[in-house]
Amino acid sequence: MRLAWIVVALLWPVALLNYLDRQMLAAMKFSVMQDISDIALDANWGYMLGQFKWVYAFASPVGGYFADRFSRRTMIGASLFLWSAVTWATGHVTTYEELLWTRTLMGLSEAFYIPAALALIADYHTGPTRSRAVGVHQMAIYCGIILGGFSGYVADAPRFGWRFAFDLTGIAGVVYAVPLWLLLRDAPRAGDYVRSSSSLGNTARDLLKNPSFLLLVAYFTLPALAGWVVRDWMPAILKDKFDLGQGVAGVSATLYVNLASIGGAILGGWAADHWMRRSPRGRIFVSALGTSLFIPALFGVGNSGTLMMAIFFLALFGLGWGIFDCNNMPILTQIVRADRRATGYGIMNLVSISCGGFADWGFGALRDQRVSLTVIFGVFASLALLSVGLVLLIRPRTEHDSSAPT
Repeated sequence: MRLAWIVVALLWPVALLNYLDRQMLAAMKFSVMQDISDIALDANWGYMLGQFKWVYAFASPVGGYFADRFSRRTMIGASLFLWSAVTWATGHVTTYEELLWTRTLMGLSEAFYIPAALALIADYHTGPTRSRAVGVHQMAIYCGIILGGFSGYVADAPRFGWRFAFDLTGIAGVVYAVPLWLLLRDAPRAGDYVRSSSSLGNTARDLLKNPSFLLLVAYFTLPALAGWVVRDWMPAILKDKFDLGQGVAGVSATLYVNLASIGGAILGGWAADHWMRRSPRGRIFVSALGTSLFIPALFGVGNSGTLMMAIFFLALFGLGWGIFDCNNMPILTQIVRADRRATGYGIMNLVSISCGGFADWGFGALRDQRVSLTVIFGVFASLALLSVGLVLLIRPRTEHDSSAPT
């Protein structure tokens, strides 16, 4: 059990950097657009955000399959090194086209991390600590987003600027890749863990024949549409709506929602593992309760008249997100075989994040057309309500039955 938690500790800085590198761009939007003048429109900015997600999404099943077929450790180490190098390069672009290329390479390199990391955690945490272990890992993501929110202050500082932030985080990731590679190990090939021997096509085909997996894909996708817009656009929304400085807007949009997400991950992980002692549907019930918090939160975000109201509803959204986020991989382990977990999560990413890319692009286009936040976030709340019903239809198998059909 000690080794299982050491694995989580080793992955914690990687998860933090994974989302810090993404979030910085959203928090420094105005500085980047001022420096790279040919971006010009919010729709172009939204397309750039979407470009990252589409590449990330389509590469995720491949990254997941390689982690199932070969080595989770190799995928994690190589992904960290490559995306960190691309992060450094992002700080040196001078045109919109170059920025699109770096975000494309970022999406490609980062796609190999999350499916492999969550599958490796599930390999080591084979039962009563699984949701808590995933929750601790996801806490690093929220901390990365929080730090990314503060990068608006770095961008505004005359001594530093937005390029310095990308240089620093890129170098940090390249350096950490070395001790990570030396210390991290794949799980022993026993019990709950075997490597895939099927082709990617056959694995994907078998997964897509599983009704519970299809329900989980839909459940994973619908709330994430709002999640991506909140993560990528909220600094700009708060800046415009409440006339804030770039630094204050970035912190307001990321700090409170992600602190609440940390609390949600702790609560959701503990509650799910506890409820699993009574019912094999325990994680499903806890996740559904977390997702139900999105509904009032999204309505509130769209109708907030003051900054404090907006922060309150963002925190409510974050609480629900932490509960939702820490249970997706544990639910997946209950409905697919152990040698298909990373591939399954990669397919979930494919659908969810590609749709998130369209949400980012569409949100920018709608804002250019002056569509109200009330309407946009009202639609997101309706999708969250639908997703609660979908997750309750999932029928889990016995958690440790790695030989069960997909």
